[in-house]
Amino acid sequence: MTVPAGERGTTTVAPRAVRRIAERAAAEALPDGGSVLRGSAGVRGTSARISVGVRLPYPVRADEAARRIRERAAARTAALTGLSVPRAEVRVDALSAGPAPVVPEGVEVDPSPDGGRSGPRIRAERRVPAAVLAAVGAVVCGLVLADVVAVRFGGAPAGWRTAVLDWAATHGPADSAVRIGGAVAALAGAWLLGCALLPGLRRRLRMAAPGPEVRAALDRKAAARILRERALGVPGVVRARVTVRRRRAGVRAGVGYGDPAEVRAEAVRVLDAALLELGLARPPALRVRVRREAGMPPPVPEESVVAVERPDAAGRAAAPTGPDVVGRPGTAVDGTPGARGARGGLQDGGEA
Repeated sequence: MTVPAGERGTTTVAPRAVRRIAERAAAEALPDGGSVLRGSAGVRGTSARISVGVRLPYPVRADEAARRIRERAAARTAALTGLSVPRAEVRVDALSAGPAPVVPEGVEVDPSPDGGRSGPRIRAERRVPAAVLAAVGAVVCGLVLADVVAVRFGGAPAGWRTAVLDWAATHGPADSAVRIGGAVAALAGAWLLGCALLPGLRRRLRMAAPGPEVRAALDRKAAARILRERALGVPGVVRARVTVRRRRAGVRAGVGYGDPAEVRAEAVRVLDAALLELGLARPPALRVRVRREAGMPPPVPEESVVAVERPDAAGRAAAPTGPDVVGRPGTAVDGTPGARGARGGLQDGGEA
């Protein structure tokens, strides 16, 4: 017996179930040390749209890891739910930085296989402006439509519509209220055009993409945290403050011990390698400043070391020799304290 198509019933997969399946599928493709933070899903008819936010370990190629996660999540969601997944999004929301690796001298790190070609820019969705504009437009259009339908069926026009028409008929462009309203409308239009044309997301840095269909970006705060961890791993650095902008990365390091010049040179080398490891399409220019921490003693120079004098068999101190000997005021050459005469003369081992 064949049941008619209209009586067979329907199967509905809830968005919550789709989201859980997508999160589990994304977790299967994560590298060691990664985790799924949150996800979202929407179902419309026989298609589903999924989005998953993940935390990746550092260092790792974020673009390749995101591609594997996206493909796995889309394939497993489609296979387990029976829905088509035309679009799947993977957001790298955080990086877990591990211990600073030892960077050998003279090692160059290629940021990407194709030499750092810029991937397409990720555009901001701007959901809040779109929702506000859609709500305002829907309310205005609904009021006008309801008033027009009421007039067509023999009703009187709404009072607000006649008041607006009367006010517009009695006020011209020279009125201050009209000018202020026009300026506000012009600013709102310019703002909407900017939202539509500008890509936004200026707090993210574009990463090099291995393919034309891959778009990757790194948050500037995450890049700053990674550079700070690398800076604190430099011997002698006890404090670090990092600011990352689109064109420049500034590092202010506090030196607790060691020569500040040597500490700065080592910090520049380590941070240059860390910038290349981020895989950015255009690594920002690095600027490193070091400053000795307050309360830390200055380094002792080599020429200020005084040789230790040991007495000989006769009970006199042997005259120290060598490059480490530095004459001190009030000290004779033979190692005994020199005596100042009544006239302020200094005896250097001879007779007064």
